Amino acid sequence: MDRPTILEQVKEGLAKLSFRTGVIVLLVAVFFYIASFAQMLLPTSAAWKSGLWIALFGLAKVAQYSGLAILGVEGYKRLKYKLKRDSQ
Repeated sequence: MDRPTILEQVKEGLAKLSFRTGVIVLLVAVFFYIASFAQMLLPTSAAWKSGLWIALFGLAKVAQYSGLAILGVEGYKRLKYKLKRDSQ
């Protein structure tokens, strides 16, 4: 009997999450993107700003890819349709 790999276990776990959870994770990604650039306005050293930018931008990327993995292809199409419909 083959044991599932870690990647397969992660994919299974993400597949159990809802569409709403995926949208929330994507909104968290937007927050981290904004924070990663807004922190440049803080009166701190360049080294501190660089470290903050790397950390916040990295968190934004993790949240973005996690949200997209949770949504999947069908969820992404559903979200795109809702955003297009609401803008008209």
